Amino acid sequence: MITQISLAIKEKILSFPSEDKLLFNNKLIQIDKTNFIPINTPSTFKTIAFIDGGQAEIISAGNFCLSFIRIFAQVFQNNQKKESFKHEFYLLTTAKWNSNDLNGSKAEELFYESKIFPILGEKLIEEDDLLISSNDATIKSGVERAAISKVTNIARRFSELSLAVKLQEKVDFIILDGNLDATYKNENKFTSKLNANVSALAKTSSLFTVSGNSPVVLLNKINPNSCWSYFVDGKTYFVKLHEKAKHVFRFDGNKEVLPLLAANSHDAIFLGYPYGLIHTDKFARVSNEERNALRMQFLLRKENKEIMDYLSTSNAHEVLDKLG
Repeated sequence: MITQISLAIKEKILSFPSEDKLLFNNKLIQIDKTNFIPINTPSTFKTIAFIDGGQAEIISAGNFCLSFIRIFAQVFQNNQKKESFKHEFYLLTTAKWNSNDLNGSKAEELFYESKIFPILGEKLIEEDDLLISSNDATIKSGVERAAISKVTNIARRFSELSLAVKLQEKVDFIILDGNLDATYKNENKFTSKLNANVSALAKTSSLFTVSGNSPVVLLNKINPNSCWSYFVDGKTYFVKLHEKAKHVFRFDGNKEVLPLLAANSHDAIFLGYPYGLIHTDKFARVSNEERNALRMQFLLRKENKEIMDYLSTSNAHEVLDKLG
């Protein structure tokens, strides 16, 4: 059986047709070797701010979610660390039954509303930006209402974009972890304020070719031994930032920053991935130990004793995991 499965994988996934096309934004784009452009050594070393965020659910039940969010930015110049910026806050999201004025008609709906409690740094976003229906198409999965914890993802994303807007006049380039697509309600409010020097690099890509292959793997096979960018459409590229790297990433934004990113992608920890993003991920990430410590700070307080009754409605999986 394993042999049969292995042959099926080889036939369906590992075979590469001589001609293929990318599926991108409902367009078919022919894969063309002439679209490969070498990434050269930078002539000058300008400032780059790398931005990333981390989050953790501290207390969560069906009708509320308390999360901790950290946003971190590090400025580099000539691969040397300069100024850094850190913002931390708690986010309390609760469910509220409210009326929704849709095309002039009132409709009752379950909304998620949030309250921000800053810990370090100023507020990056406003609570009104996070008010969203539990049935909003940008956060729900299938026919079910979206989990209330989805708002944490929105708050983190908006905060990363907001920090980029604040820093974009202070540095030459900004690199966000991810992409520049606006997928959440109200996200355009932040992406529309980004200037031309804000870009994003995504570790993973959900793009496919017509034959069902991964364009990342396919492009690396076509051009395996150099450092390059491959133009896709608009401001989107695939990039290989070190000639010996095994990974290819999606890049959205200003291609003028690519030589600087390549010069920042020589760390053996993750060859071909900018050290600036490795660094910001480390300082933005919220570890399990930190999350548990924050959780205990709340649950051990006498005034929060009743919260345990709500937690018991959503922690059944944790009980079963412990039994395993």
